[in-house]
Amino acid sequence: MIFGKKHDKNGTPHGAAIPAGVDKVTKFHTHSIPLDMEDIERDLDKPVVEAGIAAKTSVIVRVGMLDLAAGTGSYRVRQMMHRIAYPLGVHVRADVNLTDIEASCTDGKNRNTEVVDLPTTGVNTERIWLLEHFADWFSVNLGHSAVYHSRGLKVSDTLVEHLDVRDASQLSAEASKEERRAAKHPEANSPANANAQDGMADADLPMQPTSASTAQERLDEIARQQRQDSTDPIAEQINAHAHDSHNTPDDRNPHASHDPQHAENSGDNDPISRAAATGSLKHDTKRGIKPPREYAKHFEHHTNPINPAHPDFHPITVRQAHERLDLIEHRKPLYSPEFAGFASAIACASFVFLLGGGLYDMIAAFVGAGIGHWLRRKLFAKHLNQFFVTFVAVFVAALACTGTLRLIGFYDPIALAHDTAYIGAMLFVIPGFPLITGGLDIAKIDFPSGIQRLTYALSIILMATLAGWAVARIVFLNPQGFEPQGLSTAVTGVLRFIFAFIGVWGFSVMFNSPQRMCLVAASIGAITDTLRLEIQDLLSVPPEAATFIGAFLAGLLAAGWRSSVRHGWLPPHLGYPRICLTVPSIVIMVPGMYMYRAMFYLGQFDTQNALDWAFRAFMVIICLPVGLAMARVVTDRSWRYDI
Repeated sequence: MIFGKKHDKNGTPHGAAIPAGVDKVTKFHTHSIPLDMEDIERDLDKPVVEAGIAAKTSVIVRVGMLDLAAGTGSYRVRQMMHRIAYPLGVHVRADVNLTDIEASCTDGKNRNTEVVDLPTTGVNTERIWLLEHFADWFSVNLGHSAVYHSRGLKVSDTLVEHLDVRDASQLSAEASKEERRAAKHPEANSPANANAQDGMADADLPMQPTSASTAQERLDEIARQQRQDSTDPIAEQINAHAHDSHNTPDDRNPHASHDPQHAENSGDNDPISRAAATGSLKHDTKRGIKPPREYAKHFEHHTNPINPAHPDFHPITVRQAHERLDLIEHRKPLYSPEFAGFASAIACASFVFLLGGGLYDMIAAFVGAGIGHWLRRKLFAKHLNQFFVTFVAVFVAALACTGTLRLIGFYDPIALAHDTAYIGAMLFVIPGFPLITGGLDIAKIDFPSGIQRLTYALSIILMATLAGWAVARIVFLNPQGFEPQGLSTAVTGVLRFIFAFIGVWGFSVMFNSPQRMCLVAASIGAITDTLRLEIQDLLSVPPEAATFIGAFLAGLLAAGWRSSVRHGWLPPHLGYPRICLTVPSIVIMVPGMYMYRAMFYLGQFDTQNALDWAFRAFMVIICLPVGLAMARVVTDRSWRYDI
C-alpha cells in the first residue's frame, strides 16, 4: 500500500495517471536546498553569526534567489549576497544567470556550495526595495553599518519587523516621520532625560513615555491596523512565530560603525566617506592623495568580526532571518488583476499617443491592453507557461482593440481606418526589465547572464509579435502608422509630458511598485521621454541618439534622487533602488512599433522592409542600456573601474 491506494503488479495505483515513482520524484523536487537538511536544521535557533557554514549559506543564497526572482540583474544579485555575507564573516563567489545561481561560500574553515534554479522569472520592484531594507536591518543588528539607507535605520527596522502589513510604503513613511521628529527633539532621548525618567519611576510617580516609545507605539498601531486587512494565512503564521521568538529593542543608534568592506563595495557612498571609513584618508587633504585600494581584500575569518558590546548588536537566529525572508517571498501583489489591468490600459493608451496616435487609437488600445493584461495576470496565477500566456494575452488584446474600433465605426466610419491602434494594445508585454538588465550585465562583462536575459526578452517579443501578426492576418489589417494630429508644438509638448507621466506610472504599477515609487519613476519618465521626443522633432536628432540622451538623463536623475535621500535632502523612506526608477521610466522608449512592423513584413516575406525595421529597432534598443550604463559609470565608482 502506497498513499492508501491499491497497486497492480507494476506498482502503479489503480486509477492513477502518474506512476508512483514519478509522483515521488515530483514530490521531492525542489528549486533549492531544503531548510530541513540536518546541517541547517540543527542551527536554526542559533545566532546566525555562530551557525555553521551550511546555515549561513542558506540565508545568503536565499536572499540572492529572492532578488533574482524579482527581475534584477546579476550584478545587483551578487552585490546583495555580499552585503549579507560580510557581517557573517563569509566570502561568497556566485555565478548568476537568468534563473539560476551557483554560489560557493567559505568562512575560512569550511566551504559550502549551493545551487538554486528558479522555475520562471518575473518582475517585482517592491521585493527589490524590501530586500535592500532587509540587508540594512541584517547588517545593523549584527553591529555593522547600514549600506543602502544609512539615514533611515528606523525605516529599515520598522519595515522588516512589520513585513506582514499590506502597505509597507505607508508604514515606511510613518517611520520616517517619527525618525525626523525624534531628530528634531533629541532631548527626549538624552541621558539626563533618561535619568529623570528613572528617578520618577523610583519615586512611584506616573512616568510619561519617551518620544521614541511613543513613536514605536504609533508605528505598531499602524501595523496592526494594516495587518487586520491582510488575509494571507502563510504570512500570519510566519509573523506570529517571528514575534513570539524575537523581540528587537525599539531604539537604534543612528551612528553605526563603518566597515571597510561595506564602504568599498557601496556604490552609494562618496569617496571621502569611504576613505574615512577605511582609515585611508590622509591628513594632508590638499592634494587629495589616497593609497591604492587592494583588490579582494580578505578579512580575518578566525576572529569574530562582530562586536557583541556594540550598541546596535542584537543577535539574530537563522530561523528569524528565514522567517522574515518568508514574509518577503509570500507577500501578495500590491494590486488586484483588475487594477493592474487598468494601469496597463492607461499605460498603453499613453504609449499610443506618444507614438503619434489619436483619440480613437487611444480608446481602442485602452480597451485591448486592459483586457489583455487582466487575462495575463489571471493565467500567471495558474502558473502557466510564460510564452503560452504571452501569445494568448496579446491575441485577445489585439482582437479586443480591433473589435472596439469596429464598434466605434458604426457611429464614425473614420475609426475603421485606424489599423495601427492594435499595435499599441499589445505593448503591455514589452519585457523592459530583462532588456535593460541584460544590457547592463553585458556592460559589467557578465556575458552569460546578459545573453540569457536578452534571449528571454527577444523570445517574449517574438511570441507577442507573432500573436499580433496572426490577428492582422485574420481580420485583414494593414498597419501603416498613425495619421498626424495637427496639434501645435506647445500643445504637443504639454500633452507628451502628461501622457509620459501617466504611461510610466502605469508601467510601474504593472511592475508592482508602491505608489510613491510609481510617482517618482513617473516624474523621471515624464522629463526624459518628453525631452527625447522634443529634440527629435525640433532639432532633428536621430531616434537612436535621442533615446541614448533620454536613458542617460534618466540614469542621472535616478542617481541624483538617491543621492538626495542619502544626504538628507529628501526623507529616508523615498530612497528607492535606482533600477526600480530607471527601468519603468525608460521602458516607454522601447520601440514596440518598430519591432512589430519588422515581424509584420517578415510574415509577408517582404524581407527588405522587415530587415529595415528590425535594424531600426535594434539600434534604439541597444541605446537604452548603454545610456543607463554610461550614467552609472559617471555617478558610481563601482561601475567606473573594473575592480
